[in-house]
Amino acid sequence: MSYANPDALVSTEWLATRLADPVVALLDGTWYLPGQGDPRADYEKAHIPSAAFFDIDAIADRATDLPHMLPDAETFARLMGALGVGNDSHVVVYDRQGVVSAARVWWEFRFFGHARVSVLDGGLPKWQAEGRPVESGVVTPKAKPYRARPNPGLVRSLDQVRANLASRREQVLDARTAGRFRGTEPEPRPGCRSGHIPGSLNLPYAKLFDRARKTMADDAGLAAAFRSAGIDLSRPVVTSCGSGITASVLALGLHLIGHRDFAVYDGSWSEWGTRADTPVES
Repeated sequence: MSYANPDALVSTEWLATRLADPVVALLDGTWYLPGQGDPRADYEKAHIPSAAFFDIDAIADRATDLPHMLPDAETFARLMGALGVGNDSHVVVYDRQGVVSAARVWWEFRFFGHARVSVLDGGLPKWQAEGRPVESGVVTPKAKPYRARPNPGLVRSLDQVRANLASRREQVLDARTAGRFRGTEPEPRPGCRSGHIPGSLNLPYAKLFDRARKTMADDAGLAAAFRSAGIDLSRPVVTSCGSGITASVLALGLHLIGHRDFAVYDGSWSEWGTRADTPVES
């Protein structure tokens, strides 16, 4: 693939030859919507050898009711050190759906200043389809010191997205399904209104995948998907979704094709859609 930033992805072949490399910190970043299963239990049943579990719901701001919001830098650093991640580690993250929640973990590391982080293209499904090994149990790596250096430019808050309603300086791109975006499908979280942020565009995250290869689309396919959604790739983009998970898939796609001015609305629709003081379109 001729991506502008190819290091954001690694192949199953690449990983298979580096499972014992002490520089590689392998993380299972699987996450499910409420009611879809228990990602930690699934990890303990079967994971790629040497992978530790990155709990998206636990490695988060626990002082808010919003799901898996970014933690503070000190908390992230402490928890990453406990997972055996050092500042010199090449973090590789995968999930059980292909490339979904792994992209969220990728974005979190980027936000905290860790540039050497990659997503396993195709994730665990591709790994297992190729007959590669898995193991059960829990991996507890040797702890390492870790320092987080947040980059606030990679995240947007409610107030920033609200201010953008008037300025329209940034394009807002929603990764949810077309039905949820248009308000014709119910939201999975109780209390969420239907619809979308006024003026936002829609690109369901699954459109960034090459379904035949079960991987991310190539650079031309990614660029075409963004343009088909109405995105001007010369302008800033803020990605959103239900809770900041699949918005990160869009962020990964933008990064792969070399788009430099993007951010994730961390609260996403779990925040915007549950408030009485935020306008909604459908």
